[in-house]
Amino acid sequence: MITVVVLVLIAGGGVVAGGLYYRSISSGIERVDAFGEVPEASRPQVVAKGAMNIMILGSDSRDPDNSSGSRTDTIILAHLPKDRQSAQLIAIPRDSWVSVPESPQGRGGRDAKINAAFAWGGVPLMVQTIEKFTGVRVDHVAMVDFAGFKEIVDALGGIDVTVDKAFTSRHSLNPDGRREFAAGPQTMDGATALDYARERYAFADGDFSRIKHQQQVIKAILDKAASGGTLASPTKLNSFVRATANAVAVDKSMSLVDLAMELRHLRSGQLGFFTCPTKGTGQVGSESIVVVDKTRAARVFDAVRRDAAAEITNAAK
Repeated sequence: MITVVVLVLIAGGGVVAGGLYYRSISSGIERVDAFGEVPEASRPQVVAKGAMNIMILGSDSRDPDNSSGSRTDTIILAHLPKDRQSAQLIAIPRDSWVSVPESPQGRGGRDAKINAAFAWGGVPLMVQTIEKFTGVRVDHVAMVDFAGFKEIVDALGGIDVTVDKAFTSRHSLNPDGRREFAAGPQTMDGATALDYARERYAFADGDFSRIKHQQQVIKAILDKAASGGTLASPTKLNSFVRATANAVAVDKSMSLVDLAMELRHLRSGQLGFFTCPTKGTGQVGSESIVVVDKTRAARVFDAVRRDAAAEITNAAK
């Protein structure tokens, strides 16, 4: 989403050179088959024509819990209303206990942590799981590799983030594995921002704090990318866009050119960041899980289905 917003700013409202630049970037972005194994009969119907829902998955290969490299650590359902004047990004905690459909390979078919769907059946099973859980039809998929995250922030010359509470990360990119974060506003380079966005062990509420910090970082990147300083520097702008393009993959049908034009007015102030309602954490057997508040979550995702942006905000509070 950040990439396409910045791409349209480069074009200056549709300059031919900008259009050619779009295509050169788009052609280099990896494409994934997100829907080929998703049975159409099981998918939710489109309720609000013109609205768009994008499943965004982030994988952190540096996460000490992620030894297989096949898990998705960040799950966001991004809703773009029909008028494209705002966007609502709903984070779904990776440990949320949900029903995972069975994959064509016979895996799944039971309740589990939501990110298990990706390990068991890749993107298609993740689409099925999200659709079954939310009742919302997924129109497109974007995947972000956190390994390229550092380069994205560095290409911008750093981002400005306000740390609400001091903490120590013990899974840092620093040689000793530690990084101290002081409370208050600060400018973060790529390594610092990545440590900030991925840390969860330092907090009593674990993944909930990490989700909040990731939302801060998304907003900060968009603010910096859309700033005059970035747009006025062709070198910095090109480095940022190409670093972002190298870190993402999208489904085969997503047109970044069309999406960029539709989102040309979007800025960080028009992004709403939410978390799927939960009742906190719990235990199922030996697994520590996040317990979804099914009643409140149903209200949130019903509003998404109906493209009721204001209701999404109210339901997610």
